[in-house]
Order: sequence, then structure tokens, then C-alpha cells
Amino acid sequence: MTEPLHPPGETPPVEGSTADAHPPQPDGVIWEHPRVWLSLIVIGCLLVAGFFVVRILGP
Repeated sequence: MTEPLHPPGETPPVEGSTADAHPPQPDGVIWEHPRVWLSLIVIGCLLVAGFFVVRILGP
């Protein structure tokens, strides 16, 4: 019995696939900008530290 034909670009089940497991995400997704996350964390830390400085130096 002959094997069924596979559509072009599809890997037969007995062969290993060299294609990517997931399609690449488009440019500009939020995870590609670690500086944004770092700046938000730093600003948050400065706000919390500033709160305590004001409490210590306040009236």
C-alpha cells in the first residue's frame, strides 16, 4: 500500500521537523523592551523610598 501524499510544506510524521515550534511574534511586543520594565521598577522603588524619607524628615 502506498503512503498518502502530504501537502507541500508539511513534514511527514516519520521525519523530524526543522520548522520553528511557534511562529515568531511581531516586533514591538512589550517583552522586547526590558528598559521600560526596569524604569517602572526603579520609579516604584524611588517612590517607596521617598515616602519613608518624607516620614523620617517630616514634622
